[in-house]
Amino acid sequence: MKVLFIGDIVGEPGRNALSEHMNQLKSSLSPDLIIANAENSAHGFGLTEKICKGLYELGVDCITTGNHVWDQREMLSYIDRDKSVIRAANFPDGAPGQGGCVKTLQNGKKILVLHLMGRLFMDAMDDPFTCADKYLSKYKLGSGIDAIFIDFHAEATSEKMAFAHYVDGRVSGVVGTHTHVPTADAQILEGGTAFQCDAGMTGNYNSVIGMDKKVPVERFVKKVPGKHRMSPAKGEGTVCGVFLQTDDMTGLAKEIRPIRIGPRLISTD
Repeated sequence: MKVLFIGDIVGEPGRNALSEHMNQLKSSLSPDLIIANAENSAHGFGLTEKICKGLYELGVDCITTGNHVWDQREMLSYIDRDKSVIRAANFPDGAPGQGGCVKTLQNGKKILVLHLMGRLFMDAMDDPFTCADKYLSKYKLGSGIDAIFIDFHAEATSEKMAFAHYVDGRVSGVVGTHTHVPTADAQILEGGTAFQCDAGMTGNYNSVIGMDKKVPVERFVKKVPGKHRMSPAKGEGTVCGVFLQTDDMTGLAKEIRPIRIGPRLISTD
């Protein structure tokens, strides 16, 4: 099974970059499933129903989120109606939406897409390790599930790495999101799970993690709130993500490689 994961889409530059390069990605990679993290797609803060539908039209099959999932209030109700949009599974009980979804491909194979959020330097959440165990006791590779992909949304690289080793051999792949910088550690762990610490963002890299440089630089220098709200940097965006391929027999990873298409960063194309 071939899975394409698109890193955090930041604002209009990110959406435009994905729209521009999606056909090329489909043609060169022939993915069976496309997943996109879109928690920053609505002007840098959250996502909307309109944006979700636009991503589906491009070919995205499942949308993951993160700590900005509720920034646009409409998501509090929309997420219950759209089962292809998932929030972190380790939100406390009673949170709207769902933390995972099972997608059935045209050939009948099934993949579980699971979304979890870290706790180090992040908002208080339920334990992602225990939460993963609960899902993986129900969904097991080779027992009705052909692949399992996890978007682990976290700040600390150590927590992302620890989590990947914790589930190694039980899932097809773990890819980190949230820090908006693509890491150079794409690898297959000892147990057969593909891992990359962060997929990077899909947005304008002439920025501070996708945002116009002026406001965050001013905040760091003066250590006082700025007069203006942060907004996505205007200009041409770069698509960053991860491509992985699984073994049809085991569901474990055969290949993982980073994807970078656009200006500023060294392209992988």
